[in-house]
Amino acid sequence: MKEMYISTKKTLSRRTVLKQAGIALCLPMLDAMVPAFGASAPVSPRRFVGVSLSLGLHGPYLVPEEKGRSYTPSPYLTDLQDIREEFTVISGTSHPGVNGGHTAEASIYSACPLNRGAVDRNTISIDQLMAKHLGHETRFPSLVLNTAQTRSPSYTENGAMIPAINDARKLFAQLFMEDSEDEKRRQVEINSQGQSILDIVRNETKSLERKLGAGDRQKLDEWLSSVRDLEIRLEVNEAWLNRPKPRITELPELADNNSAPDQMRAMLDVVALSLRTDSTRFVTLHCTGNNTRSIDGVEENYHSLSHHGKDPEKLEQLAIVEKQNIDTWGGFLRELKKHNLLQDTMSIMTSNLGNASSHDNKNMPVLFAGGGFKHGHHLAFSQTDNYPLPNLYLSMLQNLGLEHDRFATSTSTMSGI
Repeated sequence: MKEMYISTKKTLSRRTVLKQAGIALCLPMLDAMVPAFGASAPVSPRRFVGVSLSLGLHGPYLVPEEKGRSYTPSPYLTDLQDIREEFTVISGTSHPGVNGGHTAEASIYSACPLNRGAVDRNTISIDQLMAKHLGHETRFPSLVLNTAQTRSPSYTENGAMIPAINDARKLFAQLFMEDSEDEKRRQVEINSQGQSILDIVRNETKSLERKLGAGDRQKLDEWLSSVRDLEIRLEVNEAWLNRPKPRITELPELADNNSAPDQMRAMLDVVALSLRTDSTRFVTLHCTGNNTRSIDGVEENYHSLSHHGKDPEKLEQLAIVEKQNIDTWGGFLRELKKHNLLQDTMSIMTSNLGNASSHDNKNMPVLFAGGGFKHGHHLAFSQTDNYPLPNLYLSMLQNLGLEHDRFATSTSTMSGI
């Protein structure tokens, strides 16, 4: 990245309730997607950036043979030794009850158990739980990104997937280019319409309360509480419209997107800027790019190489692609460290696939950096009886100051960090 200068339910379904109101409204999605505005930022805000790879990482090239602090760098880690003390290699972990190969993408950050390879009803992802409690302090409560597609592993507490931004240029424009006056007026109108709809929903549901039992009245009250929360978000979103966005005087290099690692780099360059300007503090980037055209020594596409079947030629080419991905993440960590952000920013690189070639969801690849944790070692758990990765997620929540004692299938905070 070039140097940049920054200035400043009787049983009623939810569908029934909405139908009674005579409108179509998806509250969970709106609640998660609408930006919020809140109090001034604390002196040292805590952040999280999750980078997930849809095609995994080849374990033998990633995981060191030795555990502890004196491990010999694996082939994938040789060029990260200048920041060795900033990250931890974690092996032998997975999400309990999760299987299904590629479909387990939905559980990367929610750790929601899968039933025969499909999520019956997903639960909130770690990034959105963070944003729910702390996202109001920035213009964008969270950023949900993808290098090539719009799917994401970020889910609301109602189990709705949040569509991802999949273009680095559009992301940059959304973060740093001022909206036109016409666009600002349109946003005010949208906010006003949203509040009017919420008034209708609230008034219409009052007549339903007399028909409900005690348990359903409680559920309806909880739902109406989410309506009130959304009203607040709509109001504060309008307040952000009148505040200028950060000014960037030199653009990042976003042009070369021929390969999957290039797409990751472009996105992470913009993410680094978003953290430097405190535009957001919670980010997920799901990497689904398949192109390898501009990578020397690589003749097949990324997906084909991930199904290597232990073929030596495929593995050789796969290693080139995957090492570039890891080196790109390492460059992102260096950028954060350069600007004194890494100490307060937790970043994880992982995948739902421990072995992409066989679609195995055990032994997930995990590199974990920053956040003030004790790093510089290989934290090795059992390859046959995996340690629950949600324990790390619980540790991250508590690192943010959130008083949670469990996340998904966690059993405790993670030992060793």
